[in-house]
Amino acid sequence: MKQVKQIVIALFLLVATTSFVNAQSKVAHIDVTQLLSAMPEMKSAEAELKKLQETYNADIQASMTELRNKFTQYQNEAAAKSKEENDKRAVELQGYEKNIGEAQQAAQQEFQKKQAELFAPISEKAKAAIEKVAAAQGFDYVIDAQAGGGLIVAKGKDLLADVKKQLGF
Repeated sequence: MKQVKQIVIALFLLVATTSFVNAQSKVAHIDVTQLLSAMPEMKSAEAELKKLQETYNADIQASMTELRNKFTQYQNEAAAKSKEENDKRAVELQGYEKNIGEAQQAAQQEFQKKQAELFAPISEKAKAAIEKVAAAQGFDYVIDAQAGGGLIVAKGKDLLADVKKQLGF
């Protein structure tokens, strides 16, 4: 009877231990920002965005220079013009300044739209590679190791090297 009791207890402990081990999930981490910045597609997208930003900045600067030149011209001619003419010119300058502000906002919106358009497929490619590597290595969860990403302990396996290899770089 004592032996049966010991066997039942041993079986119970074995089942409990097995259930506990099976219930634990494998967790890994990866610094997604580091991965994305290392991807060749991201580097070319950033170069394209930089070129676009420079174009927008050049256009805005040209408009600002033209506005300053008109302001200086109107200021120099103000004494020779009537009050009505000077008031009309002031309104013209304010309208021009408003147009520049609107152009800056439009450029910023276009830049953000282009950025989202370029970065979305790169992010999807990285996510797919992370999922593929994690599945192949049996990880249930992969946590972003970026500071502030909610990671408390980073003792799991870092998948960065394997995901880079999967992506071919």
